[in-house]
Amino acid sequence: MIWTKITTLNQLNDIDTESQSEKIMIFKHSTTCSISRMALNRLESKWKPEYSETLKPYFLDLLAYRNISNEIARRYDVVHESPQVLVVSKGKSIYNESHGGISVDEILTVNI
Repeated sequence: MIWTKITTLNQLNDIDTESQSEKIMIFKHSTTCSISRMALNRLESKWKPEYSETLKPYFLDLLAYRNISNEIARRYDVVHESPQVLVVSKGKSIYNESHGGISVDEILTVNI
């Protein structure tokens, strides 16, 4: 799985722009949390390369970039969780899930 890493607040503006024509998935990961690691491993193991053609994956290390994580919660009007997946379309979160609820199959149904 090829992730685009989020490391600056300006990238959220880019995501909003990109989301006008394609759906964006943001995975918020805590590098010190075993549940987050498990959710990431499950997501990556079930992800097929062709999924990235219609749902661009972004990755945020929320411990290293807590300010960006806070801005994601504010901008997309979601409660911060970790791990957490959001799907963004037209500048709005149209789906978010956390912990054991993170499922590639469910994420892909949002993309239809």
